Parts: sequence; structure tokens; C-alpha cells
Amino acid sequence: MDRENCLVTNDWVCAEYLESRSQELIDATVQHVWITAASVLIGLLVAFPLALLARRGKGFAGPVLGLTTALYSIPSLAMFSLLLPLFGLSPALVITGLVLYSLTILVRNVMAGLAAVPEESREAARGLGYGPGRLLWEVELPLALPAILAGVRIATVSTVALTTVGAIVDYGGLGGLIMDGLDSDFKAQVLTASVLCVVLAIVADLLLLLLQRLLTPWTRVTRARDAAPGGRIRDSRSAKVTEPA
Repeated sequence: MDRENCLVTNDWVCAEYLESRSQELIDATVQHVWITAASVLIGLLVAFPLALLARRGKGFAGPVLGLTTALYSIPSLAMFSLLLPLFGLSPALVITGLVLYSLTILVRNVMAGLAAVPEESREAARGLGYGPGRLLWEVELPLALPAILAGVRIATVSTVALTTVGAIVDYGGLGGLIMDGLDSDFKAQVLTASVLCVVLAIVADLLLLLLQRLLTPWTRVTRARDAAPGGRIRDSRSAKVTEPA
């Protein structure tokens, strides 16, 4: 099929659509990325103090985990409807809903990361005179980063998908194009916007994985030592085997 006729024949794959609607696609993608990034960032800022509260004991953990789980179980249409009187038809409506959905993942991962910090590390820090605040920020939080960032990755990919639901209030990024395409049976628009959502999720996950590797270099050393026979670390550049310190 000729390229110039694919819009008329309503093909699923259409280069003419990409050229003629490029700005529309860019605007929708930018909105999608902005809503996703803002939701995950705010969600992490809210989840961290909730996780600190929850780890104080079962009396706090039960209500916090129960509340975040209950919020995640609310259907998106109902969630946005409940928030509508507070925020109206605005990006804040969508972002608030996505923040609430992200809490169940982020709170649990922050708690898991902090719980995995070796007790001997805490005791050593206390022996050096670290107070609770310094212990948290300089010892516990760095050691909990792998689990926390793993939660951020899951929450981000989930939020990329959930952002499309914001199309019901006209702030769904690529979801708006998908919904409009479904309503008008515009195949090229539906497929292109859907593929872009998948690409965004993959790219976001890869970027966060790279960030996790950059911020937690000690995890790679640990994995290499565990994988080497007899706990030895092989230096690939010099082909030498050295005993771990």
C-alpha cells in the first residue's frame, strides 16, 4: 500500500500518520512522561515517612500497609471520581490518584530495604556515636537503596500504564490518543500511541536500572565475589584471580 494512501485506507502501520501528527505525538509523550515522573517522585516522598512510621512496630505497620493496600484496590475510575470534587479536571487529579496507587509498592520496598540492613552495621555506627538521624541517612538509607530503587522501578512501569487512564479526564498523555483512536477506529493512532507507551516503560526501567547500578556499585562486587569459585574475584582486565580482602 502506498504511503500516501495509508491514512485513507486506515492501516495499522502508517508513516504518513507519524509525519502529519508528529507534534501531537510529541506533546502527548511529554505530558505522559511529566505526569509519570511527578507521580512517582511525590509517591516516594510520601512513602518514605510512612515506611519509617510503619517500622516502629506492628501497631503502626498494620494500619499503614492496610491503608496503602486498600487504596491500590480501588478501581481507577472510582478513584478519579472520588478525587474530582477536590481537584476538578486537572493534572493534579491524575497525579494524586497515581501517587496513591504507587504507595503500596513504594512503602513495602522502603520497609524491606531498611529491614535488610545488617544489625551489625547499625551497632557499629552507634558505637561510633551516630544518632538516629545520622544512622538513618548515612548508614541505613544507602544500604537500603537496592530494594528502594527496585520498588521505584516497579512503581514507574506501573505508573506509565496507569497514566493512560487519565484520558478519562483529558490528562492521560498517550492514553488520550489511544482513547480517541478507539472511538474513531483510527488504527494507526491506536497502535502508535500503544507502542510509545511500551517504549516509555522499557526506557524508564532501563534508565532506573542504570541509576541503581551507579548508586550501588558494591552490589556488583558482592555478586561477582559470590559467583567466583571459592569466593575469589576475577579481574577481567588482567586475567588475575585475587582473594577478597
